[in-house]
Amino acid sequence: MTRTDPSDLLAVAAGWADPAGWPVRLRFDPAERWYARLAVDHDHEVWALSWLPGQGTDLHDHGGSAGAFLVVAGTLTEETVSGARLRPHRLAAGAGRRFGARHVHAVTNRGDRPAVSVHVYRPALRRMTHYRLVAGRLRVADVAKAGTAW
Repeated sequence: MTRTDPSDLLAVAAGWADPAGWPVRLRFDPAERWYARLAVDHDHEVWALSWLPGQGTDLHDHGGSAGAFLVVAGTLTEETVSGARLRPHRLAAGAGRRFGARHVHAVTNRGDRPAVSVHVYRPALRRMTHYRLVAGRLRVADVAKAGTAW
């Protein structure tokens, strides 16, 4: 990994963009999206995720953590809530996204090839709230806690 400015979470993600430098071997799991924590520092953590076609997340937040993610391979679609509906944003390999502590999104591999991404969170994730969009409003579906759900 290349040393980067730790205040720029997208730059930190870019520093982990090469799976050859990861402390774990990249995997693809046909049953569910694969993820592994690559690093933890005093103020942030770094995760790798792999996505087979059709795999994705529900709408969720990051429990008060700000973050960024970078698509390393393939294409991912991020959906955010805007104007009471979901708005998709395609992110191809090399594209990334910074987000604040109140960001709610869903991420899915809608392509026909596997995708890989690196995610950085500040502070480290402790919980994630999952949502449903009902009549244009976000409704809490459940809350997942670190150490229990992942």
